[in-house]
Amino acid sequence: MTTIPVSLGSRSYDVVIEAGLLARAADWLAPLSRGRKMAIVTDSNVLPHLETLQTSLSAAGVESEAIVLNPGESTKSWAQLEALTDRLLDLGIERGDHVIALGGGVIGDLVGFACAILKRGCGFVQIPTTLLAQVDSSVGGKTAINSRAGKNLIGAFHQPALVLIDPQVLDTLPLRQVRAGYAEVVKYGLIDDPEFFDWCEANAAALLAGDPDARVYAIAHSVGAKARIVAEDERETTGKRALLNLGHTFGHALEAEAGFSDRLLHGEGVAAGMALAFQYSATHDLAPAADAERVAAHLRAIGLPDGVAAAGISASADVLVDHMLHDKKMDAGTLPFLLARGIGRTFLDKSVDLADIRVFLAA
Repeated sequence: MTTIPVSLGSRSYDVVIEAGLLARAADWLAPLSRGRKMAIVTDSNVLPHLETLQTSLSAAGVESEAIVLNPGESTKSWAQLEALTDRLLDLGIERGDHVIALGGGVIGDLVGFACAILKRGCGFVQIPTTLLAQVDSSVGGKTAINSRAGKNLIGAFHQPALVLIDPQVLDTLPLRQVRAGYAEVVKYGLIDDPEFFDWCEANAAALLAGDPDARVYAIAHSVGAKARIVAEDERETTGKRALLNLGHTFGHALEAEAGFSDRLLHGEGVAAGMALAFQYSATHDLAPAADAERVAAHLRAIGLPDGVAAAGISASADVLVDHMLHDKKMDAGTLPFLLARGIGRTFLDKSVDLADIRVFLAA
């Protein structure tokens, strides 16, 4: 078992990682139940894991009530947020209670935001069931829903009380979902850890094939990297946490054009976005062209998109830049971009002209 602390003073919590953890989840959850029924929010793709979790709770004498939502990005909406908060209120959730988010990033984001606003804040626990959620969205306290204007534009910072990660649940995921999650794994190497990128190049195939040691190492390394960054810059005030957005500005524009649907998964958009960020950096002599090609080649080799066309997007540069204008990171009319001076040397650039991005995308 690996336990990684997220050190945030009074809001600190642990991320516990162990194969088979879900079947023993009650060991950590029972003390949080306060002898009351616990609400579990999940989606219909996760029902086998829901049964495992409820069996564990029941054996520990903890009653639970499941709220099963539809899977997919469309669930991160105002309508679903209203329905979920109403249901939690009907269940009598109190400020001192902890709601369990069992699922991928959509469930974690929605439940976290609901708990941030329910009675001005109640507790919640993340039990992520996708690789992407395990290495990224379950840690750090970013919660949100989507709006017509864009992705994650309505949200709040609300840290979980606990994160429980069982790598074995990934065995039930389609390969495409694991691949999409891997994009957020390799991101940590591209940000500031070239040795980890080397490890990814050597071990990505094993990770995707289900090698348990590779998966545990990748998850623990990624969570550790994110925990350190979040502890330094919880709310993106110093710029350190902004590095975690590598690939997301380009990626969110691609996702928006795909209608935030399964046509382009979030991790696939991030992969294409990271390749574009490195390509843009290379074309402006910020990063070696060989590094940009190395990144693109690695993404291609494991079946992830390395650009706009590879992501299945045929929109014009004008359309994609219009999507970027709604990015939540827009500040005083300027959109910061994560660029690179090489692999493991990502930096935040607040001077990028969107007109130049338009020319780059058009080319």
